[in-house]
Amino acid sequence: MDFMEVVRQRRSIRRYRPDPVPEEVLNQILEAVRLAPSGGNRQPWHFIVVKDPEKKGRLGIPGWAQEAPLVIVGCTEASNQTDIAIAFEHLVLAAANFGLGTCWIGRWGMDETIREVLGIPEGLRVLAVTPLGYPGESPPPRPRKPLSQIVHYDKF
Repeated sequence: MDFMEVVRQRRSIRRYRPDPVPEEVLNQILEAVRLAPSGGNRQPWHFIVVKDPEKKGRLGIPGWAQEAPLVIVGCTEASNQTDIAIAFEHLVLAAANFGLGTCWIGRWGMDETIREVLGIPEGLRVLAVTPLGYPGESPPPRPRKPLSQIVHYDKF
């Protein structure tokens, strides 16, 4: 799919079909994450792919997110949130490119619950979680502000 088409088509999905995500597709999405830029090329991130339904149920995420075949948890060094946000955006755009749905879920203070369930070491912070699977819905595009309201040239 053309990049701008991927950007236009991506939606936050809150209903998923049970169809499994092919391993080769998952690996290509994870490769897109691996290739994301980071300050000083530090790559301060870790991604945990959760397939086990019992573990998904213990993460403290909404029930609709648990219904996706996979959940991906993004962690980073406590002092670095920008780099993982870039990598996480690579994830959701790559998923959209393969016809998969995601929904970026902020951690909502769930660090300790998720840390315990997944054995995440101290010093890493959970930034975000996303279900990953084939969409069970097709939400319409949400309204976006025009460029004239968000872009400024040479001054505000």
